[in-house]
Amino acid sequence: MEEITRVLVVDDSAYVRKVIKQILDRSPFVEVVGTAKDGEEALEMVERLKPDVVTLDLIMPNVDGFEFLRAQMARRPVPVVVVSIAHEGGEQALAALDAGAVDFLQKLTALATEKIFDIADELISKVKAASKVPLNRIKPKDDRAIAPPVPLVSKSRQDIRVDLVAIGISTGGPQALSYLIPSLSADFPVPVAIVLHMPVGYTELYARRLNQLSQLEVLEAKEGAVVRSGLVLLAPAGQHMTFVRLSGGKVVTHLSARPFDTLHRPAADVMFQSAAQVWGDKVLGVVMTGMGSDGKQGAAWIKSQGGMILTEAESSCIVYGMPRSVVEAGLSDKVVPLDQMAEAINYYCRG
Repeated sequence: MEEITRVLVVDDSAYVRKVIKQILDRSPFVEVVGTAKDGEEALEMVERLKPDVVTLDLIMPNVDGFEFLRAQMARRPVPVVVVSIAHEGGEQALAALDAGAVDFLQKLTALATEKIFDIADELISKVKAASKVPLNRIKPKDDRAIAPPVPLVSKSRQDIRVDLVAIGISTGGPQALSYLIPSLSADFPVPVAIVLHMPVGYTELYARRLNQLSQLEVLEAKEGAVVRSGLVLLAPAGQHMTFVRLSGGKVVTHLSARPFDTLHRPAADVMFQSAAQVWGDKVLGVVMTGMGSDGKQGAAWIKSQGGMILTEAESSCIVYGMPRSVVEAGLSDKVVPLDQMAEAINYYCRG
């Protein structure tokens, strides 16, 4: 039987605290063990109640969410799901992930309205996923020690040619990509396309931040963008990214809300399927940290066309959901921890 996830709700609004508690109490496997009005009270309650997960507003009087994160991570890491409205164009939510938060959810309004109920299902799923994150993976960005790469076991690359690296990633993705993409050199020979599950309004900002860290050019994809080496394209939140080969041979992106029946938009499954249809056996699919199974069906498409699939190892995943689904379906060619992923991608793309 599924274990009960004990949650501390932190928000300066009494109304929001009440509504988040009501939302979480809908799940028979979630128990709200306390609520706090600011970071100072939250620090004391975490010490006393020892919750499995904290939901955290960022903008609060006295001790705000960032001060709470810094102090709590120094004391004892605990999985934190940020539930906050977008300030400074979303920069604060990304900064919270750097400070050690596991995931974030955009609160649609700080006002006392029923709009907050719109995030109910997503909040419950994110809280339950956060409760399964190993505590030793929860660290501020600057404290995440990455072990030196271990050489891959030699494997013949005969008949392997990669023309696109397609990455599907979700919970823990911003942190993992901030390590992986800057590890790829400026002369990386093939384009990279990424589906990262993020709320609408955050992917452009995240692409800009990743571009500043990386030797490759990183952009949020636009309609008709040419897919070329030296470029990393991040699918925009709210739209699927697929590919179209033009008569002259160039491949460009196509963005659409269709299909409507996917759990995520963008979906790795949709991008992977399109990549397999356009590039055939020359696709290297990479499925990384994230909850759920997005990427499994797409991996089957890539494999059916003769392409390859790498999956991130459980040992480095924040949430071992998406890679697990691919591995258990027998679709993974190689399981690779994050600190070796860039080397593995290089190995197959430079053959």
